[in-house]
Amino acid sequence: MNFVDCHEEKIHISGHIQDFGYMIGLDAESKTIKFFSQNIAQLFEMDQSFFGKSFAQEPDVFEPLLASVVLNNLDLDTIKDTDVFLDRIEINGKSYHFTIYRYGANVFLELEEVTEHFHQRSFVSKKYESIHNASDSRDIWNELLSSVFDAIDYDRVMLYRFLEDGSGKVIAEKVKNKVESFMHLHYPESDIPRQARELYLKKRKRIFSNVYSEPVPIISNTAEAVDLTYSSVRGMSPVHGQYLKNTGVASSFSTSIVIDNKLWGMVTCQNIEPKHIDLVNRIRAEVFTVIAANAYTSYKSRQMLADSIELERKIGALKSKLMAYDNLEDSLFGNVAEMQEYPAADGLAIIVGHHIRTSGEVPSDKNILKIVQYARENPLKNFYATNDFSNSQQGNLGNIENAAGVMFGFTDDKRNELLIWFRKEIDGQVLWAGNPAKKTESRIVNGKEQMMISPRKSFETYIEEIKGKAQPWKNKDIFAAKKVVATILETTYSQFRRVQELNEELKNLNEELDSFSYSISHDLGTPLTVMKLNAQLLEKSHHDHPEVRKRVSSILAEILGMENMMRGVLSLSRAKSSDIKIQELPTADIIAKVSSDTKLTLNENAEIMMGSLPNVMGDETMLTQVFLNIIGNAVKYSSKHESPKIEIEGKVDGNHVIYKIKDNGIGIPESAQAKMFKIFNRMENAKSFQGNGVGLSIVYRIMNRLGGKISYESRENEGTTFILTFKKP
Repeated sequence: MNFVDCHEEKIHISGHIQDFGYMIGLDAESKTIKFFSQNIAQLFEMDQSFFGKSFAQEPDVFEPLLASVVLNNLDLDTIKDTDVFLDRIEINGKSYHFTIYRYGANVFLELEEVTEHFHQRSFVSKKYESIHNASDSRDIWNELLSSVFDAIDYDRVMLYRFLEDGSGKVIAEKVKNKVESFMHLHYPESDIPRQARELYLKKRKRIFSNVYSEPVPIISNTAEAVDLTYSSVRGMSPVHGQYLKNTGVASSFSTSIVIDNKLWGMVTCQNIEPKHIDLVNRIRAEVFTVIAANAYTSYKSRQMLADSIELERKIGALKSKLMAYDNLEDSLFGNVAEMQEYPAADGLAIIVGHHIRTSGEVPSDKNILKIVQYARENPLKNFYATNDFSNSQQGNLGNIENAAGVMFGFTDDKRNELLIWFRKEIDGQVLWAGNPAKKTESRIVNGKEQMMISPRKSFETYIEEIKGKAQPWKNKDIFAAKKVVATILETTYSQFRRVQELNEELKNLNEELDSFSYSISHDLGTPLTVMKLNAQLLEKSHHDHPEVRKRVSSILAEILGMENMMRGVLSLSRAKSSDIKIQELPTADIIAKVSSDTKLTLNENAEIMMGSLPNVMGDETMLTQVFLNIIGNAVKYSSKHESPKIEIEGKVDGNHVIYKIKDNGIGIPESAQAKMFKIFNRMENAKSFQGNGVGLSIVYRIMNRLGGKISYESRENEGTTFILTFKKP
């Protein structure tokens, strides 16, 4: 006696059709009759003597088929397996749906009587719109069920979603009064076995009109079984029929929900009494389902995009925080609490070598190191996630507190650093539609006794207690964790490993740039001098032509601007490369001289107030240039104020001397503050003042060479305070 698992039942070659349908099969090459359903004689006077004949050879018998416009215009040699063609024909005064399709070497002709009249165009279009316009997944599925419910009028319409292990759950439902609800119930994988799921992905709608009716055999002129994969009238499995009887229903209809070419779920409909659904309404239900699947896909895409945008925002902030540290370990350990939240975990452990830093609720260090050892010894899993770590027997670790859910990723090639996110165990229940345990029974199949899976006889709610599992990681959790790992690889480990190489490259590049800047500025000096002399001669020779003098004056102004710019570039280059002599300098004397000269050349009305001016360590030439630029800017940009005022004050702070130069000038707009020290940068509110945007770049470079720094505080139209930090003598 053989045992036949439910996965082994060949449901696609049942050898029967249901009694509401009729079938004729043609050989695709010869177009002659190859098989037919036993009940075909109810429509056409034919028997097995018709095997090998074409319809044209018996025109009187097949006159209704030969009159089909669709069949007459089809080239049966070129139609594809996925193509289906529909027509409506009259036979003996009755209307029949006529379906034509090809599968492999056979052309199938299927007939079923038209059972309804259809005058519901506005109803259909409104249902399409209601599904398409639903705002979220719950509304989408409820609108779908409502549409299918109204179209087929069955007692129970359910939305059944497949889970990762092949089992399923009812996530939405619509029932008539007094019909038992199956909402939230789970069904084991064996209820819809693997080959059934594969078939439902190909043939997306199927009906079992009457589970108590006798199936109609297919008569064939060959021993080869007829593959009914795409048949709308295929006879159902006896096991499936018994299953439906055990649930207390007599009719079943379903359409497949396909997302990303995978069987995501089904709309499953049941009726207590036998009931056939006309082909048109079955097609409508299928179209409703396709529209809902598309609407759900669109909704999930929008949701994923919003999640992705939010995650990218967080990742951008995380990058900045990671880069604020000088070494990898500090960088990771300093951000452990934040990284815990990205995949919504109960806890996070970061491991660098044998050092551990944790956040939230995590296992003990001893147990963390056990998981680390497992992770490092498993060569195939650079990233791993499970919500059932104790039951998966990973590394024979058993049940570890706070580690029912585990997700880890490595941040280096040598598996030295990794992040492990944890989720705690949650107590839960699964409500099953009957006891999911498999039971077998003996059946006689083709004269042989076989042990087969027996359908459940009771569907009374069975409660299974769930232990040792965590809340499953969602796709967005896994994506967020992988994004964090990738960000660490990008902004920390890789950066730290290459820092010296990059510094060397940057040094060489800056030296080349300085050399180029000096060369260009020096080489342009002579031609500009010649241009300036010629322009001055031209101006003198046309002293009696005002218009010419005006244009020449404009040229001279442009040449002067270029000379100032070149001097600025040369000064910037020298600030980086010229030799310096660091010594204690009398800062008060330098500031007094610079202030006096600046007032004389820029604005004699400016009031410059000086407080304490302690000495600093610096190079005399460079220090003079720093104060010349900063004080000069303060005087220049406050010159339009009715009472221009500049305050200069220094103070000793530990090992540093801090100077503040404050003015009441035009201030710096917030939009310009990020690029204040870039060369040739000029603010919009400074365009009416003379300048070339080089001065602050020179000061920035000089302060770096002197071992100090420059910063500022400013508000537009309220003035600016520059802060200079020097080394204390």
